[in-house]
Order: sequence, then structure tokens, then C-alpha cells
Amino acid sequence: MWSPDRRTLVLLPLLAACGFTPAYGPAGAASALRNRVSTGEPTDRAEFDFVRQIEERLGRPEAPFWRLDYTIRLSREGVAITTENAVTRFNLIGRADWKLVPLVDGAKPLQGVSESFTSWSATGSTVAVLAAEEDAEQRLMRILADQVSTRLIAAAAGIAP
Repeated sequence: MWSPDRRTLVLLPLLAACGFTPAYGPAGAASALRNRVSTGEPTDRAEFDFVRQIEERLGRPEAPFWRLDYTIRLSREGVAITTENAVTRFNLIGRADWKLVPLVDGAKPLQGVSESFTSWSATGSTVAVLAAEEDAEQRLMRILADQVSTRLIAAAAGIAP
């Protein structure tokens, strides 16, 4: 037997009264971003993973209105060192500086920085360590792309033409 939560019943009219609309709803501001953001051609595997995740979140550009310029910087840092000076764990630290540039006049540019990190273990076979490092890089690019696309979706109402 289904029993509605009373808090939900009270919250729904309040959300409607404050003008809440889903980001991708019929009147949602993020609909203006869907399939309208182009990116530069990726030059390496990290950029490819970043662009792929941006396109997964915002759609492949069909009629671009904005261009997303980005610069990705990665650094590796040993974080677990044995008494014999062997590094057994690494952090991969990433930073994406980005700017959303309108391709036509009348729209506002938007820019920001996204930062995060992932880790991987450097113990095991050479193949296992290389696979773990590649996976950490792929996860980091997804995290950075998700941060960028979330910022764009949140700011869509202020930048939409």
C-alpha cells in the first residue's frame, strides 16, 4: 500500500510558487545549452575523455551557439612512500581552466576553473599499474567535465540569449 510522505506534499506547492523549473524541462534554461556547445578538437587521450563527457552531458553540437575553450593541466604526486623510497600510491591532480564564448553577439561569456584529483596504486605488475594510471586519468577527466557542465547548467539562465 502506497502512503505519500506529507513533507513532499507540503514541499511541492512551495517549489512551484518559487518558480522552480527543471533544468532540462520545457521552460528550463539549460535547454538552450543542449546540442549548442562546441569544443575544440582533443589533442590527447585526457582531452578526448574530457570532451566525450562534456558531449554526454550537453549533447553533441548540432547548431553551435557557444564554444567551450579549455586548458587541462595534470600533475602526478607520490603520496605513499616506503622506507626504501619506493612510491606505492600516486595522486593525479587536475585543473581545467575553461571559458564559454558566444559565437554570436548578444550572449554573455562565462568562465571558471574546475579542480579535482584521483589516485591509483603503484603496486602490482607493470600492466596493472599502467591500467590503474589510465583509469585514474579517465575518472579525473569525467569529474572535471561534470564540474564544468554542472556550472554551465546552473548558470544557463544568466547566459542564455
